[in-house]
Amino acid sequence: MTAAMQRTESPLIVIAICLAALAGFVDALAFTSLGGFFASFMSGNTTRLGVGLGADLPGDAAVAGSLVMSFVSGVILASVVTRWRQARFRESLMLVVTALLVAAATLASLMPGPIVLIFLAMAMGCENGILHREGEVTVGVTYMTGSLVKMGQKLAGALMGDPDRWAWTAYLFLWLGFIAGAVMGAASHARWGWQALWLAPIASAVLAFALVRMRPRLSGPVVVN
Repeated sequence: MTAAMQRTESPLIVIAICLAALAGFVDALAFTSLGGFFASFMSGNTTRLGVGLGADLPGDAAVAGSLVMSFVSGVILASVVTRWRQARFRESLMLVVTALLVAAATLASLMPGPIVLIFLAMAMGCENGILHREGEVTVGVTYMTGSLVKMGQKLAGALMGDPDRWAWTAYLFLWLGFIAGAVMGAASHARWGWQALWLAPIASAVLAFALVRMRPRLSGPVVVN
């Protein structure tokens, strides 16, 4: 086991990878269903916002801006729930994420369209609060740029002789989890269309149950150094 893993609650490392896979699944569904917008990748949506404004595409700019605001709203909601629930914040946030994904899947079944993405983006913003320490997210599970940067830094450290030679693997697993989720999301959308979105709240509910069962063994945040 790597030193990074030893400094982290192992069950929460697994949860982090599963959350990354869920984010990849949702992001792939959003991207393939609604013309290249994202549910969790706010850098991409910010680029779409800028391009929409610069290229005089007000509709695209409005959708992208709404998604960014929805994501931030999810982060705010996660912070409020965390302060309210405290000792049980992880399970509570996972239930909120599940409820938002149920709302998105229901809307997708009744009237698919950009409004579905609003709920998906809020769910992804809220999901980032599940791995939390003193008001700060310590592991980003819905965007991979930071994980890739940290992986590169840890690989450089390993090549230069740092004692923790395998610290980069934790970030690799997060990235692979996201990729696996995206592959499943794209394949599911190709087969079932919007109905594939129902798989997301089912997976989220399973993770919520897992967090409830693991709570007696969990203490502290996930900190992947």
